[in-house]
Amino acid sequence: MNTGFPGKARTALVRYPWLWGLILLPVAFGASIGLGSVQIPPGDMLAILLGGEGAHPAWRNIVWIVRLPKALTAVLAGSALAIAGLQMQTLFLNPLAGPFVLGIHAGASLGVGIVVLWAGPAFLMLEGTLGFLHQMGIVGAAFAGAGSVLVLVLALARRVSVVTLIVLGLMISYAVSALVSLLMYFSLPERLQAFLAWSYGSFGGVTWPELAVLGPTVLAGLLLAVATIRPLNALLLGQDYAATLGIPVLRMRLVILLSASLLAGAITAYAGPIGFIGIAIPHLGRALLRTSNHLALFPACLLLGSTVALLADLIAQLPGLQTVLPLNAVTSLFGAPVVIWALLRRQQVQSPFAQ
Repeated sequence: MNTGFPGKARTALVRYPWLWGLILLPVAFGASIGLGSVQIPPGDMLAILLGGEGAHPAWRNIVWIVRLPKALTAVLAGSALAIAGLQMQTLFLNPLAGPFVLGIHAGASLGVGIVVLWAGPAFLMLEGTLGFLHQMGIVGAAFAGAGSVLVLVLALARRVSVVTLIVLGLMISYAVSALVSLLMYFSLPERLQAFLAWSYGSFGGVTWPELAVLGPTVLAGLLLAVATIRPLNALLLGQDYAATLGIPVLRMRLVILLSASLLAGAITAYAGPIGFIGIAIPHLGRALLRTSNHLALFPACLLLGSTVALLADLIAQLPGLQTVLPLNAVTSLFGAPVVIWALLRRQQVQSPFAQ
């Protein structure tokens, strides 16, 4: 007897595309934990996650020490970068705006570059003997660099328009990147190699103690982002229209910039600069949902960003092989076609943010 349920399920998936995210995210999360150079069967993986033992004693360490923190970092990174990109694209009404448009990534790179490329003997000793302190030194340097740029951007945001701000952000990014290039040019080869490894991006270097800092930081940024949903919807029609609705435009601009910078800066500090997720995911969300309403786009970007980050990391790991690809290369291969498609799609609508 045909109950009709499969047809209803298909209709629901067509009408509510975000349901795909609820299905694909757990699948991608499980694949990220179970697949790799060592394949762990789903039954053993579930038993280990529930506190039991797998068929091999080493599998428990692989899951709890290596793969579970990596998967959680990917979820945090994907959701944070997607939301930051959504905020920036709406604030600047620019389809190419992303979480790093204001130079936050360049500031983090400068902080890491100063520590890694020009570090003294004390930092090299930490690298060789105290790996955790060495890693925290890199994270602290990235936070300091990103925070310095953020303070400068927030100060400028009070005095200039959003159009001028995006240009100033690009100029800050170019200037800071030039300083990083000079550091690279005069650095020792072994230090340059360490800096390049960080710049490729990776979710695998984050430990449980670091997650205890990264998680609350991203959560704080996301809570700030939730407070900007209604103002972002109003800003789609311009700042003058938003002001007529009683929205304090300047104050909300600062909140949006603070939220996006906090999200992008935290991920860059712990996982390195992860490109294209923040630019591509908002476009993908608008295309799937066919709306620019941030009440719908916010959860969609959370789901899509997390899922894409997990899949990109899974591809970079090349399951079954010992080779690991640069994560940034994988996200670029995904993100660039999505952005190109979004720009071509603009020819059919008045605005990249049109309903």
